[in-house]
Amino acid sequence: MGSKNKLKRFKENETFDNVIQPTREEVLEGFKLKGRWQQEFGNTNPICLELGCGKGEYTIALARKNPNINYIGIDIKGARFWRGAKTALEENLPNVRFLRTQIELVDYVFGHEEISEIWITFPDPQIKYQRTKHRMTNPDFLDKYRKIIKKGGYMNLKTDSEFMFGYTLGLLQGLGEEISYAHHDIYKNNEAPEDVVGTQTFYEQQYLEQNKKITYLRFKLRA
Repeated sequence: MGSKNKLKRFKENETFDNVIQPTREEVLEGFKLKGRWQQEFGNTNPICLELGCGKGEYTIALARKNPNINYIGIDIKGARFWRGAKTALEENLPNVRFLRTQIELVDYVFGHEEISEIWITFPDPQIKYQRTKHRMTNPDFLDKYRKIIKKGGYMNLKTDSEFMFGYTLGLLQGLGEEISYAHHDIYKNNEAPEDVVGTQTFYEQQYLEQNKKITYLRFKLRA
């Protein structure tokens, strides 16, 4: 994407009422929406997150299917989720928001047990050992999710990386967390949940064309 296109999208994001773009200081010094997201949506419906949402395909697809659930796509790259935000406005989806911030600040922007479900879709597996601190299912990140998700709320990891799948599965088993579903090739499994196989991101379609396996984990975190 050219720099002109990026700038145009950044400017357009500023005019979208479904896009929230706090500064890092605003997040760290007491984010105004923390614990108040239902007020932002104007209802008491459950809230679901898509972390590292990219273009926001999952956020939009799930919001279409489930009008009584609120969805928030989070990514630091606003030029990417511009597409999802624009689609939500064009389709008049009131249950969608996009938040531009870093995933490691997730416990600063959401309150205790404010979130009902979390999706992590095709994260960077950060394969090099020295980059494990950035891996989105490492123990530090799991502790952040534990703070904001309701007791019994589901976590979902969908990835083309068998490394990420294996790392997360092994970690969860070692921690004694509850694993509800695990499969290393969901399109070869007739019992795969509809939300998992019924929505494909832009990158997922490319992976499938390359005959890459798509893995999926559904689990709960202990309080």
